[in-house]
Amino acid sequence: MFSLMIHQQHFSRLLLSFLITFSLNPFLLASVARSQTLAYCKLSPQAIAQKESLRQTALTGDAQGIQNYNTILIQHAQQVNQCRQRINPKTQAIWLRLYPCDARPGEIERILDNIINQGYNKVYLEVFYDGQVLLPASKNPTAWLSAMRSPGMENRDLLAETIQKGRQRGLKVYAWMFMLNYGYTYTLKPDKQTVLARNGKGETTTTAVIDQTKIDEYGESFVNQGFVDPYHPTARQDYLTLLNAILQRRPDGVLFDYVRYPKGLGGESVATKVKDLWIYGEASQQAFLNRASSQKGKDLMQRFIQQGFITENDVKAVTEKYPDEKDKPYWPDEKQWKTLASVPKLGETLQLQLWRLSVAHARQGVLDFLATVTQPVQSQGIPAGAVFFPEGNRKIGAMGFDSRMQPWDQFSPSIEWHPMSYAVCGETNCITAQVQQVIQQAPPGTQVIPALAGDWGKSIKNRPSLEQQMVNISAMIPQINAFSHYGYDWQDLEETRQRKFCK
Repeated sequence: MFSLMIHQQHFSRLLLSFLITFSLNPFLLASVARSQTLAYCKLSPQAIAQKESLRQTALTGDAQGIQNYNTILIQHAQQVNQCRQRINPKTQAIWLRLYPCDARPGEIERILDNIINQGYNKVYLEVFYDGQVLLPASKNPTAWLSAMRSPGMENRDLLAETIQKGRQRGLKVYAWMFMLNYGYTYTLKPDKQTVLARNGKGETTTTAVIDQTKIDEYGESFVNQGFVDPYHPTARQDYLTLLNAILQRRPDGVLFDYVRYPKGLGGESVATKVKDLWIYGEASQQAFLNRASSQKGKDLMQRFIQQGFITENDVKAVTEKYPDEKDKPYWPDEKQWKTLASVPKLGETLQLQLWRLSVAHARQGVLDFLATVTQPVQSQGIPAGAVFFPEGNRKIGAMGFDSRMQPWDQFSPSIEWHPMSYAVCGETNCITAQVQQVIQQAPPGTQVIPALAGDWGKSIKNRPSLEQQMVNISAMIPQINAFSHYGYDWQDLEETRQRKFCK
């Protein structure tokens, strides 16, 4: 049992620790009672019940009830904000997806009340996922359908509503959106076929998976996935149109997810040859060939991606074809490609150089796309961030790489880094190790905000409770002062079921 001794210097660390098991001295007990908050800045059961009663009254349209409800919202916002200033983590965020049933009267309010009740001060609201957008159908300029498209909801702007109601409760509301995964419906559009990512077999990311109902290790199905070629100008323009519509609602930040290619199943999760890479779209192939420093280099690069290899005869043929380029290099020096720094040297033969170049090209497409979409966010003075798997940039075996090609170690330090620290080993040490890996590779000053999966007060899917994860990470890596929790749906599965089916 933790025994809490109040000392100004250690107040934050002690308060962080006492949720799991604790004893309170009279001074701290009085302090908690005054603020009506517990450890992790959770509101007291009495305060929660009082606010819910006022919310129910406000739903009847009673003027005094509405006023009283708004007053307690302000009070609770101040209490949680003051608590967060005193303890670590300073930021505690939660990932949230809304469903059509959440458009019912009072539902957004109820959900956001639940979130502030748990001591959160940020919400990462999903605004683009599974090929749909959280924009009103009547004001949707994008290539995707609105998530809220039931009759009578054409003008409902749940994104704008949630931002406004979140701020009313002291919550910052970020827009959380998929990046290179445009959704299955996008892949069906006849005019978008050249925009899709393709591998060396000519497959798209949907046709490559024979059984779309299969589930990956994170419980995600392949049904709604559809990845695009990050080098294609239409892919970028479609996304910027979406992003600009999101930015018009003035979120407090924007987080980009799926900053990568798909992870294949089984052996397909490792890329060991060029035809495994998603660089065979028209735009990506052309961008790859344009990196050549000479015609003989371009010829060799084209032979490599078409055949999957080059031979001595290929080199001889190219040399004879371009006799005037005898002293010209085939392709740029690796110092000109920032991603090559993260691709381990595999040898000096032309075959291995080309393999390294193709891997770097795949990664560079992700980086360039991310830079393109973070620019308009940051230009408005809004924080941008990227969500990634700490293991998404791994080298595997002698020549293999994780098929996601997620070069997070090359992300800009000017954006927030959100490592999805979802390791499963029944303990916290494997989760903490993932965070430590990111901290060690992040440039100084980079804001690292680990995303943790789980629930309060109990293990879920063989993961320790959220409290235990945060306490252990903070003990090992004290500079971490912000966490996020995935996700709201996990914290009450019955409520989530009711929200999905309007129960």
